[in-house]
Amino acid sequence: MSVTLQAYLRDFAGDDAQKQAVAAAVARIAQAGVAIADLVAQGPLADHFAKVRGADPNAGGDTQKELDVIAEEAIIAELKQAPVAFLGSEESETPIPLNAAGTLVVAVDPLDGSSNIDTNVSVGTIYSILPYEAARFPDPADALMQKGAAQLAAGFLVYGPSTVLVSTLGAGTQVFALDRASGDFLLAVAAVEIPAETKEYGVNQSNMRHWDTPMRAYIDDCLAGKDGPRGKDFNMRWVGSMVADAFRIFTRGGVYLYTGDKRKGYAAGRLRLIYEANPVAFVTEQAKGAATDGTTRILDIQPEKLHQRIPLVFGSRDEVAKIASYY
Repeated sequence: MSVTLQAYLRDFAGDDAQKQAVAAAVARIAQAGVAIADLVAQGPLADHFAKVRGADPNAGGDTQKELDVIAEEAIIAELKQAPVAFLGSEESETPIPLNAAGTLVVAVDPLDGSSNIDTNVSVGTIYSILPYEAARFPDPADALMQKGAAQLAAGFLVYGPSTVLVSTLGAGTQVFALDRASGDFLLAVAAVEIPAETKEYGVNQSNMRHWDTPMRAYIDDCLAGKDGPRGKDFNMRWVGSMVADAFRIFTRGGVYLYTGDKRKGYAAGRLRLIYEANPVAFVTEQAKGAATDGTTRILDIQPEKLHQRIPLVFGSRDEVAKIASYY
């Protein structure tokens, strides 16, 4: 008999109040994901979803699409029914108050990969769940800026040919798939394990001329194949939607690289630490992979601002360590 997400969360939570709060938040995010998946599935029938909203970028500094805002609204509506005090979002400059009595804060990228909305490429939602105490964090932004190691749960949804939830509650990484017939997420993989070694990397190679020396040297050695210093041939895969690239890695291994480069505004990379790198790093480590900014473990980095950008390398553990050796 298939295990539903609801049953899995209920078994996880037991009689523990904090775990019950986390379970409620994850369940609500998953429910929002069902609604967002339905909207994404409309594709060209709802082409206005891909239209740029306004002239100004969002709080994260990126162009904001109509569906970015709709996705955020769906998540807010669901999390108002969970014990979440504040929501930090890529689409909003400051934390969004939800429930005054909440014991958690949640950070989200409501629609990762939204530049691909009109191309029928997989997009998704990324989330991070952290503990919250009003006395400890009079400023809710400080609660959202805890180190990634403080996360209680994290994960991401992918809206593609199937809708999947990659989740960790701090005890391994699981994959749930949406069963359209019942409307339930069903457990598909009970314990994801990213292979330690790989012959596959994901990077936007069109930016090679802008890379710093260590990054260029690593890719050059991969391209040299079995006759080069790595002694093996590599495949390169790049979707340009991080959740899609991440799910590939969680399925068959590999590494993802989005480091800083010499372009204006790219020195610290383009991905956000709090609501992209931290949650992906948590689910990666729980699947026996690794995640760094090139040298430093992502979950050990102290955030300095809500929309802070950071270089990100994650995936197969041995390959991430190899990349670090170039730096």
